[in-house]
Amino acid sequence: MDAMTIRVDFASEAFFRDPAASIRALRAVAPVVRSRFPIVGPVWVTTTFEAAAKVLKDEKTFTLRKEGGRVAGLRWWMPASVTALTNNMLSSDEPDHSRLRGIVDEAFRRRAVLGMEPNIRAIADQLAGELFAQGEPADLVARYARLVPLSVICELLGLPQADRAQFIGWANAMGRLAGVLDFLRVSFGVRRMRRYFEARLADARARGGEGLIAELVRVEREGGRITGDELVAMLFLLLLAGSETTTHLISGSVFELLKDPSKRDWLAQDWSRAGLAVEEFLRFVAPVQFSKPRYIRHDVEIEGVSLKRGEQVMAMLVAANLDPLANEHPEQLDLQRHPNRHLSFGTGIHFCLGHQLARLEAACALQALFKRWPNLQLAIAPSKVRWRKRPGLRSLQRLPVAAK
Repeated sequence: MDAMTIRVDFASEAFFRDPAASIRALRAVAPVVRSRFPIVGPVWVTTTFEAAAKVLKDEKTFTLRKEGGRVAGLRWWMPASVTALTNNMLSSDEPDHSRLRGIVDEAFRRRAVLGMEPNIRAIADQLAGELFAQGEPADLVARYARLVPLSVICELLGLPQADRAQFIGWANAMGRLAGVLDFLRVSFGVRRMRRYFEARLADARARGGEGLIAELVRVEREGGRITGDELVAMLFLLLLAGSETTTHLISGSVFELLKDPSKRDWLAQDWSRAGLAVEEFLRFVAPVQFSKPRYIRHDVEIEGVSLKRGEQVMAMLVAANLDPLANEHPEQLDLQRHPNRHLSFGTGIHFCLGHQLARLEAACALQALFKRWPNLQLAIAPSKVRWRKRPGLRSLQRLPVAAK
């Protein structure tokens, strides 16, 4: 590491509790700063909205794979069972990205995500009613925020609800990936997941059925160019990315509302405001804090900062969301904020495929929870709440709540 490297622990309690403080210091140095990120190593990180948008939109200069095809940010010690999962659209450049995205886009269109709203509301209502079934206080993360999106994604994919317990275990394990030992520990579970998905795909090929897995198999049969390994990696991505980030959007939003009951009361007065509020939670809670690392294809300048070919860069999405040039008073949670410029779903060709579903799930989850438990409150002081030491993902360890 050279003298220009700025040292910030992006997985620390202090950073997750108040990211704005660290980001202000970084932004004062430059729009792009040299730092070190866990697992990734030395990397440039953006500190402004415009710098992040440039990195995400210029897919020819900033690519997810190196010239040899290896995904940027992968390390030599990562198990093959884990690195195989990177064979998905989220870690692909053109033309593979458009090919894979087009296949899943077609399957999503056939499933009509927005038409799932009644089912999502029913799932959230049922789980809200069961929140305190095992007594008080209840951990809102484990008992509600994780179960809502996992249940929805099971339904979307066409997976049995009876298998939900295994998905919870897998999602918890993947959410803890923070170092070498974590990757080694999770490799056995990844192999089990792979066998599970291969069996579900084989079943769909043989019998058809409902759900996104069956639709992907139909697209495959109709000539959509996708390999078996790519299909399995796609299902990993949809299950884990489709549930993990929404889990922490829901729990982070509830935490903010319980810290300030006036905001909860304002929202509960008129649930048609939920869409506006969710947009602000996306910006302020910012569950996904960084993009995946990009490989710099040629020497380039970003807002006066020179980056060299062969180096790595990451868009700091949370810094973009907290940029005062993008949003006035960005460090304030304003549920009525409009317009709301944030990059929580990214931008460019990798703009989040599940953005509609995530917004819908968060709105339904908040409404179901506070309609069922209007006097919900934290069971511990806000200062006692802790975040997982998971770099790049702002995720609460636990959120103990009581009914009144």
